[in-house]
Amino acid sequence: MIQNALTMLQNFRFQDILDIAIISIMISALLIWFKDRASRFVFLGITLMGVVYLLARFFQLYLTTLVLQGFFTILLFVLVVIFQEDLRRFFERLAMLGRFRKRVFAVAAFHESAEIIAQTAADLAHKRVGALIVIQGKDPLDRHLTGGNHLDGLLSQSLLESIFDPHSIGHDGAVLIEGNRVIRFGSHLPLSANAAQHGNLGLRHTAALGLSERSDALCIVVSEERGSISLAKGERIHEMANASALRIELEAFFEKRAPLARPRPILRWLKENPREKVIAIVLACILWIVFGYQRETIRREFVVPIQYLNPPVEWVLEEPKIIEAKVTLIGPGQAFQLLHPDSLKISIDLKQLRPGAHEITLKREMVKVPSNLSIADINPERIKVIASRLFPLTVPIEVLTEGSPPQGLAVQNITVTPAEAKVLIPRRLRGKRIRILTEPLDLSLLDVQKVFTPALRYPQDIQFAGGKAPVIRVVVKTRTAPPPSRR
Repeated sequence: MIQNALTMLQNFRFQDILDIAIISIMISALLIWFKDRASRFVFLGITLMGVVYLLARFFQLYLTTLVLQGFFTILLFVLVVIFQEDLRRFFERLAMLGRFRKRVFAVAAFHESAEIIAQTAADLAHKRVGALIVIQGKDPLDRHLTGGNHLDGLLSQSLLESIFDPHSIGHDGAVLIEGNRVIRFGSHLPLSANAAQHGNLGLRHTAALGLSERSDALCIVVSEERGSISLAKGERIHEMANASALRIELEAFFEKRAPLARPRPILRWLKENPREKVIAIVLACILWIVFGYQRETIRREFVVPIQYLNPPVEWVLEEPKIIEAKVTLIGPGQAFQLLHPDSLKISIDLKQLRPGAHEITLKREMVKVPSNLSIADINPERIKVIASRLFPLTVPIEVLTEGSPPQGLAVQNITVTPAEAKVLIPRRLRGKRIRILTEPLDLSLLDVQKVFTPALRYPQDIQFAGGKAPVIRVVVKTRTAPPPSRR
């Protein structure tokens, strides 16, 4: 076992450190996200199933592994259904991250907003006037709120008391506060499905608890029956002792949302939730040992195309030329799983090529492979190429036709522009007839079309001057054909 551990450390690469670090961050984010969520128990149950699956694989329990593999096949769909609200909150927070990061409130604004809200809640409770106040956190709330009126007014005690006045049209709804602004009033919140677990709650308390289950907002409820103040956050609701306790909670909430003193981001992140981060690192290391540790080396052969790059201008490789070779790679099985065979190519630089026959050695440096794979062999080791200069030639363009003109029409003449093309041909084609033809023109279309832009047909070995085939325009001029004579 000690020998295996030493071997593992000797084969440990920088990529493995990066791999473990990424997985650790992902696991810690999940643990931090779910530690205060009611759905964390479902997550813990699924994690326990994963541990059982890993143990079954380690001890080679065939039946248990087979059953759990079938379970994990549909696990993705199960997770989407169970955690749909949590996933939606997560992606919404990602989308809104930049927006909230830019908002920083002054120290005075913290205390002033907290004091106004706490004092207003206390006065309303003393008068036994019901109220529901929502303070937005980092999560967007638009999809959770229905109805209401847009206000965007400066937060003040008189404004809140006028909204919750029993004679006001919006007193039964919720007020939405963001920072030191009253954004909306008279809005309706989603009701909690778990209200029975918290005893006999009124409608406002149920609504406050429902929003706290779906977002990180802080909800303050003033009961008109008991004259009490309750606070709902993080899927929990509890009664506040007095206005001072509420003010402390509000100041802590504001400071957490936009901290006054910002330490270095990395240092602050390392100090937060250390237990979850340690657990994440341990789990990531276990996962790497089970799935990522590259134990055995295997060999595989691939047929790889050969690319001839940077040929000198007006030079060509004569046929036949070798266009592929067999490359043998060695490495761990995990590396082959991530390899895309189509990405393998042998690149030969022809920048220094000279005329005549050449023997080129296929070197390992010509093939780009991942760092955890190495090249064992290339077959053939050498290839032979023949380079020859291209010679300029002017070739007329011939127009091909098919079909017959419509009845009553006859072809008078055909004009092609340009009439000829400048090409470059290899030495072996000198003295031979070179033909450049158009794709056949359908003469039966002359009643609706008399101008054509056909593609060209030409030998594969020739090149057009400028490296691009010219655009051909063919004009067919017609005349009226005499009717056929009758005998």
